[in-house]
Amino acid sequence: MATATRPMKSVLPKTEGLVEMNWDPITRIVGSLGIFTKIDFKNREVKECYSTSSIFRGYSVFMKGKDPRDAHFITSRICGICGDNHATCAVYAQNMAFGVKPPNLGEWIINLGEAAEYMFDHNLYQDNLVGVDFCEQMVRETNPGVWEKAQRKEAPNAKLHGYRTIADIMTALNPFSGEFYRETLQMSRLTREMFCLMEGRHVHPSTLYPGGVGTAGTVQVFTDYLVRLMKYVEFMKKVVPLHDDLFDFFYEALPGYEKVGERRVLLGCWGAFNDPNACDYTYRNMSEWGRAMYVTPSVIVDNQVVTNDLVKINLGIRILLGSSYYEDWENGETFVSHDPLGNPVSERHPWNQTTIPRPQKRDFGDKYTWVMSPRWYDERTGDYLALDTGGGPLPRLWATAANGLVDIGYVKATGSSVVINLPKTATLPEVSFEWKIPKWSNAIERDRARTYFQAYAAACALYFCEQALDEVRAGHNKTWSDFKVPEEAIGCGFHEAVRGVLSHHVVIRDGKIANYHPYPPTPWNASPRDIYGTPGPYEDSVQGTPIFEENGPDNFKGIDIMRTVRSFDPCLPCGVHMYLGSGRTLETRHSPMFGFIK
Repeated sequence: MATATRPMKSVLPKTEGLVEMNWDPITRIVGSLGIFTKIDFKNREVKECYSTSSIFRGYSVFMKGKDPRDAHFITSRICGICGDNHATCAVYAQNMAFGVKPPNLGEWIINLGEAAEYMFDHNLYQDNLVGVDFCEQMVRETNPGVWEKAQRKEAPNAKLHGYRTIADIMTALNPFSGEFYRETLQMSRLTREMFCLMEGRHVHPSTLYPGGVGTAGTVQVFTDYLVRLMKYVEFMKKVVPLHDDLFDFFYEALPGYEKVGERRVLLGCWGAFNDPNACDYTYRNMSEWGRAMYVTPSVIVDNQVVTNDLVKINLGIRILLGSSYYEDWENGETFVSHDPLGNPVSERHPWNQTTIPRPQKRDFGDKYTWVMSPRWYDERTGDYLALDTGGGPLPRLWATAANGLVDIGYVKATGSSVVINLPKTATLPEVSFEWKIPKWSNAIERDRARTYFQAYAAACALYFCEQALDEVRAGHNKTWSDFKVPEEAIGCGFHEAVRGVLSHHVVIRDGKIANYHPYPPTPWNASPRDIYGTPGPYEDSVQGTPIFEENGPDNFKGIDIMRTVRSFDPCLPCGVHMYLGSGRTLETRHSPMFGFIK
């Protein structure tokens, strides 16, 4: 790594005794996410944090006037990583607006595609991107004392994953040279092939439409999927115990590490994997078919499920501005005054949002990012909650476990845990894993949940394959239902992108899109301080995080901060520069990526 120093004026308000350190943009993620901090090195703690994004996408602006049938094709281009999640969510909103229900086989195919996407993306991110934060090279540079302990620590599950010590696991995670790192790359290829079998192309599906899919549901295509799936299932029997050993070791080696990235339990999950026998896509029945999802939707506050009702979740969404580069739309047009059940709809709801961008100079005392501040309004308290998506898997497993509604044999929610049953594979016997609701919502548990959800998605995919094959054998081969585009309609789609909550809201007038707002997980997580001064989840989880890194200010990598931010699986381009307050800047010209860029 080569570094250069040059003078630079501080961008944050001065605070005595604190050192300003900033990373903009963060590497090993997608997009221009910047994290600006003030650190108290004397007391080893991050005191302030601001999350920024320099990208304005504008999909809510140019979707107006488009043919509603094109919504899923256009919005999949929002992201080059989770485009299929957007396409799927858009299709859900289209189905509601058009009044169409796909055939059961079409729905199982969509579920299989999305399960493959979860397996692919979580595998790639966990072990080739975020996992690099825990590899030998990184730990040696930031915590040599921890590396010494890792060399002496026997791995409790060594017989299951094949690595004798924790140090062996860390070495296997080294980018490009690590054995496990290279093995996970092969799994990424397999799971992408699985996705393409179901939806034609990754990451922008070519066979996904409102009303179903264009994929021919045959015994052959599902068999081709299953052959790959069973290899992944066998891989999971190694991955889960390996990551349990690694993450448990960090708690043991660094007492107090549970505080890294910890924040109040404020979790949102919008649900995933529709049950075609329950889901008719009507708003009036959304509460029922939402609860029938194979990942249960919920808002969770302080360990309690506030609601698992998609109607209430929908009505509680508020889009606040605060520190973002937009004009308010308080005097703008009201597109939807009441939902189809007669409930009043807030002016701050996505159905009624008008996007008015206002570019300006970044000012951390006022406006400093292009990200808005989605919040969920808690009627019990009157609070606007800065829900986080926990990187996706944490609230998905938490909500599913706590509600206790899912039981399909391969997975079962118990009220306090999720049991995942994986069948016998080529060389390994059947295995059961149990993910238990953790004590903390923190960096380690976000990462741990990502591993368990890979196994969860694989187990669900086994069930979906069985259901799809039953449809084919019964002669139910239809995968698409016809529809007509109405002149006037509204619709909403709720889904889980890989990294968390995803909703699409559409208003149709004169047969064209009059208003369209997609809300993926990053606006929730990367949101800035809102009009009430409430920080967004990145900001909140970094502020107060203790510093365990052994390097001082002059050689500081910010590994605990990076583990915190990356635990959310941010999806915001690459390259990094960091500068140090008090007149000195450290600019990384050749950053140690420790892995390719997502």
